[in-house]
Amino acid sequence: MDLTLILQAVLAEYRLPLNGDHGVAHWARVLFNGRLLASETGANPTVVELFAVLHDSRRVNEMGDPQHGVRAAEFASTLRGTLIQVSDQEFAMLHRACAGHTVERDHPDVTIQTCWDADRLDLGRVGITPHPSRLCTPVAKRDEILREADRRAIRGLVPELVRHEWGIDLNVASDW
Repeated sequence: MDLTLILQAVLAEYRLPLNGDHGVAHWARVLFNGRLLASETGANPTVVELFAVLHDSRRVNEMGDPQHGVRAAEFASTLRGTLIQVSDQEFAMLHRACAGHTVERDHPDVTIQTCWDADRLDLGRVGITPHPSRLCTPVAKRDEILREADRRAIRGLVPELVRHEWGIDLNVASDW
């Protein structure tokens, strides 16, 4: 699976600023958080990585957009069989994770929980401090995980993978 090719497909139709609250840096921090969490939760890393780049890919605004997760899940369906090559079970998890990430609080599947926690740990970017009661996994609820993720979000840190793996320079994002 090539996340860069999937990301290019996402960006071909992405409507919001790449450096916005729900843009590329957020996706990269969710990916970072997700990889960190999955290494301990046992979540399916492929699903977690796909979620990171897809979950907010179909937002139409930076504010209230309650259907963006469902649109992201449906967009993932259009990439299945070409850019997204996963099993039926993996795709079902990805679809549910995207569709439910803002409207559901918890889920019994650890992979979906890990996806949602990876996203929720980045709420500091919009001035919301993540609270352990709103997280699903014991790993995400640990003080040091919460504190470090919130620090990255508040500072708006752009993980190196944005430039080095994805080839995106947010300072010249208009070139995309």
